[in-house]
Amino acid sequence: MGTYARIIGTGGYLPESQRTNEDISLLVDTSDAWILERTGIKSRRIAAADESAASMAEIAARQAIEVAGIAAEEIDAIIVATGTPDRVYPSTACLLQHRLGIQQCVGFDVQAACSGSIFALSIADQYIKTGMYRKVLVVGSEICSRVVDWTDRGTCILFGDGAGALLLEASAEPGVLSTHIHSDGQYEELLYLPNPQVASALTKDDVGFINMRGNEVFKVAVNTLGRIVDETLAANNLDKTAIDWLVPHQANIRIIEATARKLKMSMEQVVVTLQHQGNTSSASVLLALNEAVRDGRIQRGQILLLEAFGAGFTWGSALIKY
Repeated sequence: MGTYARIIGTGGYLPESQRTNEDISLLVDTSDAWILERTGIKSRRIAAADESAASMAEIAARQAIEVAGIAAEEIDAIIVATGTPDRVYPSTACLLQHRLGIQQCVGFDVQAACSGSIFALSIADQYIKTGMYRKVLVVGSEICSRVVDWTDRGTCILFGDGAGALLLEASAEPGVLSTHIHSDGQYEELLYLPNPQVASALTKDDVGFINMRGNEVFKVAVNTLGRIVDETLAANNLDKTAIDWLVPHQANIRIIEATARKLKMSMEQVVVTLQHQGNTSSASVLLALNEAVRDGRIQRGQILLLEAFGAGFTWGSALIKY
């Protein structure tokens, strides 16, 4: 009998401060109705000055550990997905490891933009399936508000801050059924965050803020996520009707609706959190999963399809028996 990686705990954290569409309309030429119609977002959370990717990750991780009913010292590996780390190095995972008081485990970061949590989940799944580790903590934590140009109407309406976490444990019972991750660097100019400290020649746009060509990103995202749905179902020899819940990356309601249509799923079977969170990048799928687990929508034994798309471009999915 094979070994599966099974979810034994989830957690999430959202900063207290909210920034509404009305708040943003005081900064740039926009309105609540305009933002809501195009994105589905009404408000997003903004981290306090004393919060960081590591501090938010700790709160989400401790929740997942408590739900799992294990001691932090039992964790063999910590994988943190983030595009907004506290420091270039040490990794946010190492900072989180220290905060959790764990000394005997490995910690490292994964950078795949908004797909980061799916990539981290895929890596954790391989470690457990091969028998290398038994318990792996996966976290996505982002402070997008500090890399957004709040005078750029195209991007400042989209992003928010937060952290999500899950704990995987080796099990004989089915858990993660398959993961699928991809990247294609030819689209690098459509969505990127420059590093002004090491860029050899800064342009006027490359000042450390997110740059995005939204319409082009949207088109590729919809097509790509449609393909990965087919790939995931085919790999598991499943029909669309087998999926109980779609847990998508929370970037834009229109992208989420397009993926649901591809699966012939009603929006009642889709976990949507972006209306009050915005796009929390690598944290969004884990935050959505945690919310639906905690409010009782997601039940043990159900089949979940997690999927995400991000800068790179990167994209990925995970089919999970919860």
